[in-house]
Amino acid sequence: MIKTCIALLVVITLSMFAQESKSTKEEQKDHEPVTLMKGNDVPDGAMKQYFLVLLRRGPMRDQDSTTLEELQKQHLANISRLAQEGIIDIAGPFGHDGDLRGIFIMNVDSYETAKAACDTDPMIKCGRLVAEIYPWWSMKGAQLR
Repeated sequence: MIKTCIALLVVITLSMFAQESKSTKEEQKDHEPVTLMKGNDVPDGAMKQYFLVLLRRGPMRDQDSTTLEELQKQHLANISRLAQEGIIDIAGPFGHDGDLRGIFIMNVDSYETAKAACDTDPMIKCGRLVAEIYPWWSMKGAQLR
């Protein structure tokens, strides 16, 4: 009787693990990466590659207040220009005084294009900011709310 109960528990336990494993594999299938396509070939809901730029505090931070004010104006003008050209989809500073200063999400086709755009920023040129660029995916057409 005890052997039968143990055998029954083993069978039930194994069937539960088998079902859980099947569910996990099905869930993972839902999260497999979508093949990236270019332009109008991207089906509705497909993932699209962007480039996430983390702006970090750079090593050259000894500018006087007048120079810093002018650099900030140029930095914002450059961001506006890149947004108008369709290169930056969103940009903004962090709300603290830490090492991370801000982000860009760039809608470009390559790391090299993202780097070239970052290199036009006056704050990056003078070393006050340093750009870290990462490929990043989101649903095509996703919006912030």
